[in-house]
Amino acid sequence: MSRRAGSAGTSTLAFVESPVQLLNVLEWAHTQGVSGAAPGAASGRGLTLVVLSPTDPMTRGQLRRMAELAREEGHEVRWEEARGGPAAPFQTIGGLAGMLRRAGRVVLGDPFSRYVQLLLTITRATDLVVVDDGTATMEFVAQLARGERLVRWHRKGGRPGPRDVVFAPVSSVARKRLTPRDGRGVEIFSSMPMEETPEGVTVAANTFAWTRSRFGPPRITKGADMVGTSLVETGVVDGEAYLEAVKVLSKTHGTTRYFAHRRESAEKLHRLAVETGLEVVRPDLPLELIARRGPIGRTILSFPSTVVHTLPLALSGTEVKVAVCDIDPAWLTENASPRAQGFLSGVTGTARDVHRLSAVAAV
Repeated sequence: MSRRAGSAGTSTLAFVESPVQLLNVLEWAHTQGVSGAAPGAASGRGLTLVVLSPTDPMTRGQLRRMAELAREEGHEVRWEEARGGPAAPFQTIGGLAGMLRRAGRVVLGDPFSRYVQLLLTITRATDLVVVDDGTATMEFVAQLARGERLVRWHRKGGRPGPRDVVFAPVSSVARKRLTPRDGRGVEIFSSMPMEETPEGVTVAANTFAWTRSRFGPPRITKGADMVGTSLVETGVVDGEAYLEAVKVLSKTHGTTRYFAHRRESAEKLHRLAVETGLEVVRPDLPLELIARRGPIGRTILSFPSTVVHTLPLALSGTEVKVAVCDIDPAWLTENASPRAQGFLSGVTGTARDVHRLSAVAAV
């Protein structure tokens, strides 16, 4: 499939719901030589990016900034208020149906998304590409290889809810569409390690070549920066234990800034700033771009997350070091998935070019 990726006659339609997904579509397009669609071209050749906009203000802001970068690269961007009311999903899907049927290739960032799964039931594309949506890509590939239903890692182990049961037929069709068959190719474009690769799936490495060519090198400061996580918001890690861990890490390593995850709550971040003295920064772009543009600390501290895999690639050739702190099992909430500890340990253990820190003791 990669040999045909940049062919002039191929129409490519990409669906993204987060800034990181959009960044990785740009990385894929750069690697494959896919150019932007010609303005007003009836055939729709080239790459058209469809943003299925969420409601979260911070995510929307980052997506708008990423959309600007995509347009600067010559790509067409279509912004859809996909969650703008009860009728929005029907209007969005109805408006995209024709483009979906005409597209020869579909690129998507989140195969777990119900929106994306619905769109996959419409497309006739013979080439499907899945770009990274963070560490969830690791779980997606493993589930696809084992023929399991698609369930996000932090929900695995719980009983399916009523909506899961109703949506099961759509999810099943989507999984079949993401399974290679005669006449249909599937590619995974990822910076994540893959323990299991589904038979027939092509895996291509995301090295963040576009990011490194477009930004930097950064100015490096003497101090340390910390990367926030949404593990508290997703119900995996206890909020008090997380706050104490941040306090200990920041004091031990002389951290001055805390780069907030876009899903972290305002209440948690306010308390963190007051009790730790850290400067809380809400980035307007994915952290890979923020770090590459600089200034950035000589050491970046993180808990198990996507950035322990992506930042060493984006910052390749610089003196910045990434250090990751393990999650103590005692920090997990009683509602955390049975898979949580093993998955988070795997995220840390498979990371390359990072310094591994032991879990700090929350006091």
